[in-house]
This record gives sequence, structure tokens and C-alpha cells, in this order.
Amino acid sequence: MKRVLTSLFGGLTFDVLVTTIAMLTVPIKSLMLRIPRQLGRLPCCIGIVVLTLSTLMAGPAVAQVGSGPTAAPMPPALPAPLDRLFQGTIELAVSATDTDHQIFSVHETIPVQAPGDTVLLYPEWETASHAPTATVAELAGLVVLVDGKASEWRRDPADMHAFHVDVPKGAKLLTLDFQFLAPTQAHLLRPDMVMVPWQRVLLYPAGWYVRDIPVAATLALPPGLTPFTALALHAGKDGTLGFQPVTLEQLIDAPIYAGRYTRRIMLNGGAAQPVTLDLLADAEEDLAITQSEVERMKALIAQSLKTFGTAPYRHYDAIVTLSDVLSPDGGGGGVEHLEEGESNLPAAYFTNNAKQLNNLDLIAHEFVHAWNGRWRQPADLWSPTFNQPVGGSLLWVYEGQTEFWGRVLAARAGLRDHQQTLDKLAMDAATVANRSGQRWKDLQDSTNDAVYMAKHHVVWPDWQRREDYYPEGVLLWLDVDARLRELSHDERGIDDFARAFFVKDSAQPTRTYTFQDVCDALDRVAPDDWAAFLNQHLHSHSADEAIAGLARAGWKLVYTDTPTETFRQNEEEAGAINLDYSIGVQISADGSVQSVRWDSPAFRAGLSPGSKVLEVNGRPMSSRALLAAVESAGTKLLSIRADIHGNKRVVTIDYRGGLRYPHLERIADTPDRLSALLGKGGVKVVE
Repeated sequence: MKRVLTSLFGGLTFDVLVTTIAMLTVPIKSLMLRIPRQLGRLPCCIGIVVLTLSTLMAGPAVAQVGSGPTAAPMPPALPAPLDRLFQGTIELAVSATDTDHQIFSVHETIPVQAPGDTVLLYPEWETASHAPTATVAELAGLVVLVDGKASEWRRDPADMHAFHVDVPKGAKLLTLDFQFLAPTQAHLLRPDMVMVPWQRVLLYPAGWYVRDIPVAATLALPPGLTPFTALALHAGKDGTLGFQPVTLEQLIDAPIYAGRYTRRIMLNGGAAQPVTLDLLADAEEDLAITQSEVERMKALIAQSLKTFGTAPYRHYDAIVTLSDVLSPDGGGGGVEHLEEGESNLPAAYFTNNAKQLNNLDLIAHEFVHAWNGRWRQPADLWSPTFNQPVGGSLLWVYEGQTEFWGRVLAARAGLRDHQQTLDKLAMDAATVANRSGQRWKDLQDSTNDAVYMAKHHVVWPDWQRREDYYPEGVLLWLDVDARLRELSHDERGIDDFARAFFVKDSAQPTRTYTFQDVCDALDRVAPDDWAAFLNQHLHSHSADEAIAGLARAGWKLVYTDTPTETFRQNEEEAGAINLDYSIGVQISADGSVQSVRWDSPAFRAGLSPGSKVLEVNGRPMSSRALLAAVESAGTKLLSIRADIHGNKRVVTIDYRGGLRYPHLERIADTPDRLSALLGKGGVKVVE
């Protein structure tokens, strides 16, 4: 082909010819469209040339190497964090008094460490979310002074959370003023309750480990509020609060809660490391708590210390907000810290405790994190700053095992009775057993979810698998306990692992661990190939393998036509009729489809999230009509008229199984290792 072309075009080199062809192809194609039909009888060489032009343009021979724009060089890297002395102390003054606008005002002074380009960082990666969930978009009004003179700053072209300031020789002090514009939906700043997340109200210099940077903070609050924090505080000028200087790491690990309606209860009076329950409510009456409930909270602390051994904290504040503003859906949420825990719970958490079956282990979960997460921390989750990416490969330990211990300790402390605990575990097992996404995405990959799914809505949760290391972690560690008991003839269990692995054995504030460390600790309790055992869970694509620990513990997952009270309350919190385990859908009372299980009968019929059910078997949509239709589906096909994204039509759901709700059932003639685990101190239960 090269010879033909070069001979036809007068000996032009092939490279020159290809370039010419590239330039002429478009006009030639346009011209060919206009050539009269009879010109098609021109000599065949012309046709060959045209065909060749098109072929060359479509092939790799015309790759535009070196003919287009080139990438601009990346900007210089930001200063790497070093474990070195920071000269002086950062002074941070925060005003949290503008409740009308929910705006925090910040005044900060930073001692100059060296002249030249000084980089200031706004924290981006949050410890509890394991992701870059703090956004600098909420920082505004930044003004920088160098020794009292206005100085220009510039944002880093690659890292939007970094600010450059040119500091002249001889300069001593940087002064910063800015605002943190709190998102209104977070409700951080209200007249009767304030929350101060320190990581949102400061900038810090790049180039140091945050554990090496001293900070002295002050805080102005609305009048009449009582503050709670793990930090040592004292009254300052004009009613402001002053805090004993701590490292930047310690400051950010101790947010402030302040409320108008508050109560503090000592949970282990006289202990060397006191634990208090700090309650903040939107109304005085929500602070009521019975003495029996206080005793159960005391039992939680005692059972936790019995399980994990020496406390890693000097003192601990279990901070609990009782607010339907912060928990509008009736559920709960929390954040872990070394010396305090944040638990945001519904207003009626203590006054109507019987309606809180799904929230009863939240305080326990955050308390366990003092050991598992803050004292002992996965090596790839630890970071020297709040702007370095972290890895989550061991979140099935950090979060999964903590969730497991929440279930166990809530049972041992009497926060849930035995049947309520079984019902909660049944919901965990059903969630794991029906995760269709296991077919393509294993548990190990799910540990990446925190980074790329944070703050993103997930439309198909069972197929996409969002942070399944929580419920699947519960089943994994249940299997670990059952296996330890099996290997040791029921003499040892996961309590033995916990006492050895999480006990505070040094003065350092954090000690990291790896996958091999976990395997080695388990092996010391009961020798086995623990790497293979754990990897089977982490990389399995089988639902049966994911819940295998139930059978080893003497129980199995079954479904009946009657929901448990725990299941009912979960529906109420979600605001949906949960038919996940029958037709595979969750629908609100007005017919709005909240979720559809992948490849379920509802999915195959064409329903999807965002659809709206209008009629069920010819009757107007209602909870009663829908449940009755599913219940009778064994004898009659389920007909639904729905608005599916603007297309109103009737679909038939091919399902004949009736209503199905998860329960746990004993496997006859097997050891009941689950009840042994849930007994106080993990003692064996003889049937």
C-alpha cells in the first residue's frame, strides 16, 4: 500500500502523504457527496485512493501524537507533614453566638515558623466519616494579616483546601479572620443548643503532624447554655469559655456541645477514669430518665470495661442530644472520639424507651470506639493530618466489629432483652442474605464506599452495596466468636481476643494494627488459619457464606408472615412499608416507591425508586390494601397501577410467597453459642 500511494502521488514520502490525507479528508468526503453518479466510472485507482484515505483516517496511523495541546505541569507539592516541633501556640477564638444566621465567626493567630510560602490548610478528611466530607465551600470572608498588615493570599491551584501566604523575613505572626457558614440542615447553631465541630472553624499550617501543633482555644456561646466537652475549660473574659492548650489532634477530637436544657449523670462514681452521661434536650421534659434506665447505662460501662480491660481515656463524656430536630426521622446517629462520644437520638429516647429498639446500642457503639478506632486504629486509617487521604481496608474491624460489640454489650447490659437482641440480629442477617450486590462486589471492596459514596445518594443500595461492613461485619464477627468457641471446645471466645487486643498497654494515644495483627491475636486465642477464614468472608460472593456464623452459633434465619416489633419500628423510622423479603420493595403510605431490590419481583415488573403506586388490585393505594394484596399473592397475582416516571400503566408482579419477615430460629441438637456470647461476660449457657 505504501508503494502504491507514493507512486501515485509523485514520490511523496509516506509520512508527508498521511499528513496531507488527514488535512484533505473532510473536504474530499464533502466533495464526494456531490460527485455525479456517472463519475463513479473513473479509473479504479481514484476509488482506491479515496477508500484508502478513509481507512487511514479511521485507523491508528493518524494518531495525533505531538500535534495537539500538551498537559501543563502540576503545581509544586504542598509541604509534607513532618513529626517535628512547632514553635509557639496557635490561638483560636470562635464566636458561636449568631444563631439567627447560623454563622460561626473565627479569629485565629498563628506564629510564623519561617519566611516564604506558608501554606494553611482547612481540614478536609474527617475521622468519623473516613472520607473528605468537610468542605471548604463553607469557609468565607478570609482576611489575612502579617504582623498587623493586610496580606494577599492565594488558593492552591490543585488543592482547594490549601491557602498560600507569602510571609516576609522577620515576620512574627499571622492573623486570620473568617466565617464558617454552617449548613442550615445541620442545625449546629440554635438559640437553645449549639454544636461546635472544631475542624470546621480553623486553618492550620502544613508541614507538621497535627499532634505536634499546640492550640489554645476560646469560645463565645449564646447566654444561658451549659457546655459539655472532654476538654478542660474555665470561664474567660465577657462570659467566653477558655480551654487548656492541647494539640490540634486533641482539639478536633473533642467537639463542644452546649444546651439550655441539660443534665449530667455520673455512671461510675469514684472510678479513676470517670464516665458521665451528658444529656442535652430541646425541652426540659425530655431529660427525664428512670433510675432503672440509669442502672442499665451503668451496666453498659461496667460490661465494656470487663470486655476490653483498662480504659484508654482519662475521663469520658457520653454526650447525648435528645432532639427531633437533629433526629427528624426517629433514627439515631453518632460520632466517635477518644474521650467523648456524640450520640444524636430522638427526643423521646428515654421517656418512651420501648419505641427505641433500633437505637438502643448507639451509645454503646460510640463508647466501644474509644478502644476500637481511637486507641487501636487500622494502620491505613491513621493519618498525620486532616488533609491526607486514608485507606479503609480494615473498616470491617473498625466499624464492623464495633457494631457487633454494640449488639452484644446492649444485650449484656440489659438495654435489650434476649428476644429483642435476636430480632435485631435477624434484621442484620436478612440484610446481608439479600444483598444481591454480593454477586459482583465483595465485602472487602465495600470498605472503599466511605471515600467515594460519602454524601452521594445511592439509588439501588442492595445492588451498589453501601457501607455493608456494618451489618455484614456483625455476622462476620459472630462467626469469629463461634469459630473460637468451636476450636476451644467452648472454653474461649471473642472476649478473650478483645481483652488481649484492645487493652491499653502503653502511654501513646494511638496504636495502629494491620490485618496480620488481627490474625495473630485470634491465633493466640485458638490456633487456626485465620487469614484464610477472614478472607473467605471478605472475598466471598455467597450470601450463605456471609451468614454462615449463625449456623455455627446454633441458629438460622427464617421468615414468617409476622414482623417483629423491632422490624415494625424500623419501618416507622424509614417511613415506609418494608416488603424487601417478599416482592422486594419499600413503599411509603402515599405510594411513593423509596427503594426496589435488584432483580426482585417488583424490579422485574418494572417498578423503580421514584415511581408511585396508585392502585393495588383495583383498589386505591393504601398500606392496608398493599399488605393484603401481598398476603394473598399465593392465590392471586398482584396487579399494580403505577406512575413510573410519568408513564402510568398497570404492571403485574409475579410473586406467590405471601408476607415474609425475618426471625432467628434455633437449630435443634446444636450448641447455643449465640446465647453464650450474649450472656454477661460471654459465659456459657447450658440448655
